[in-house]
Amino acid sequence: MLCAFNATALRSVLPPLLLSQFVLGALGNGLALWIFFFYLKPWKSSTVLLFSLAMSDFLLILVLPFRASYYLSQLQWHFGGFMCNLCLFMLAMNRTGSALFLMAIALDRYMRVVHPHHPVNFLSLSKAMCGAAVLWLMAISMSAHIFTLKHNNTNYCESFSIEIKTDKLMTFSWHKFAFLFSFYVPLIVILYCTVSITSHLKGRQIAQQAKIKKALCFIIVVVVLFIICFLPSNIIQVILWFKTNKAIQTLPLTEVCPAMEELTTVFFLTISLTYLNSVLDPLVYYFSSPAIKNICRRALHMPPASVTGESTEKKTRDTGSVSLSQL
Repeated sequence: MLCAFNATALRSVLPPLLLSQFVLGALGNGLALWIFFFYLKPWKSSTVLLFSLAMSDFLLILVLPFRASYYLSQLQWHFGGFMCNLCLFMLAMNRTGSALFLMAIALDRYMRVVHPHHPVNFLSLSKAMCGAAVLWLMAISMSAHIFTLKHNNTNYCESFSIEIKTDKLMTFSWHKFAFLFSFYVPLIVILYCTVSITSHLKGRQIAQQAKIKKALCFIIVVVVLFIICFLPSNIIQVILWFKTNKAIQTLPLTEVCPAMEELTTVFFLTISLTYLNSVLDPLVYYFSSPAIKNICRRALHMPPASVTGESTEKKTRDTGSVSLSQL
């Protein structure tokens, strides 16, 4: 038996939130893709990762209006079973893809700063594209099971649900594993890269330079945003799994679903924060490179960014490192 929840709070909170994320995310990521396609040439290996992240975010953003319509219709899905699973697959795949590409961008930054002479920093564009393709395949393979999900009825469209079994045990499904794995592994890698970059730059006594200090602050902001967007839903997922198992073992089966409704509502609210990451990622593109920053400013008819950091960048390269503002 699958639990179906009324989720009254979700009906009023999620539609405006999802639609706002759709508008802001479509504008930000659409502008980023426009710049990647028509202005940023030639591409570098790091550009491939940034483009992949923008594409992942843009694809996720496209399905948010369908989810907003679902909640506006009192949790009634009107677009058919295949479209339901397709939208859930897009959300899962691109949520996983965003985390994986953010991890890859952090690794790329780490290698260029801490190990500037490593051969991986000089990969050809074709090899970088192959690496990005591998990450896309990982995201797709970790989310393909969405198409096998069964729903209570043709109008209910959720990928996360509580299934009550007579053996009084809630199994740890592949869907839950993929959800948690796609967050905690990138988080560990991003934190390691951030700490290593910070320690390396301080060790070389260049942390006092204004450009480097700004770059370090930005790295920390990226980590904080990643945690804010992804951590709450992952914590609630773990809590929900343990509490549901406990409820199944201690309560009559008919009382399990009502007992878990409030926590399930909180979980779906925190899931919406993961989509906020797609709204904020354009800041990563904007600050990742002076070239992208100036192209964006010209497109918006703004004056170009200051180039006072050129001497700092050159000095950093001469010492065998790489300016973070260029990564």
